[in-house]
Amino acid sequence: MNRKQVGLALVLVGFAALNAYCFYTFGTAGFVHAALANAATVAVFIDLLCALTMVAVWMVRDAAQRGATVLPYLLLTLLLGSMGPLIYLFARFRDGAENRTASILHPRQAQ
Repeated sequence: MNRKQVGLALVLVGFAALNAYCFYTFGTAGFVHAALANAATVAVFIDLLCALTMVAVWMVRDAAQRGATVLPYLLLTLLLGSMGPLIYLFARFRDGAENRTASILHPRQAQ
């Protein structure tokens, strides 16, 4: 496991624990009710939806450049939010899997 994976694993485990606690405490209906409780929480929910949509577009493009499948991660994103992209990044950065010519910051140039 490389340094990127260790960092992502820490974030993923912490975020998964927070989500598990919230769903255990409030349940699915309570979680949705809290997310839609007032204009401020609706704004945060819509902002998250916009951000996850942009991340999903990036995942599709990145996976296409790398010749990888993205469907499981998109489904996880739809069901679990940010956990999908975090797991995608964890898998992307496994030892030897990262394409050095197509990184997040420097996409591969069209040839």
